[in-house]
Amino acid sequence: MTDPLRKTDAIVVLTGGSGRLEQGFDLIEQQLAKKLFVSGVHQGVEVEELLKIFQRSPSGVTCCMTLGRAVDTVGNAAETEEWMTQQGYQSLRLVTAAYHMPRSLVEFNRVMPTIQIIPNPVFPVNFKQHDWWRWPGSAGLIVTEYNKYLVALLRSYIIPA
Repeated sequence: MTDPLRKTDAIVVLTGGSGRLEQGFDLIEQQLAKKLFVSGVHQGVEVEELLKIFQRSPSGVTCCMTLGRAVDTVGNAAETEEWMTQQGYQSLRLVTAAYHMPRSLVEFNRVMPTIQIIPNPVFPVNFKQHDWWRWPGSAGLIVTEYNKYLVALLRSYIIPA
């Protein structure tokens, strides 16, 4: 499961929710990996702009940060696999929302079966993890994510990497 102190070759952040990039920056600043790969960044956004938005110092991060442009979780996994292969890396720490982690792990393990993946879930403030069924936004997100998870699981059996 999660291992907050284990070092990996890379930290991979999947964009799309609050707290993810902040967590990625914190982890790279703690030197838990050699490089930070941010997958799913909008076209036109560059490293310097992200650092400014998140009020991070460019020293020590710009040399170690790469951006990917995927638009979905399948794309996140594919572009991360390509980048990991180019870097020659064998391990990564995956940063995404806790509710998104199960599906992300299915997609990442499908295309990178030999890569060691350490899950690093983020718990967004607006997502009601406890009693989620009482909150329409959280309930809808859980149901949608579960359906996507089932599709990803089915795809992993039908279309192996």
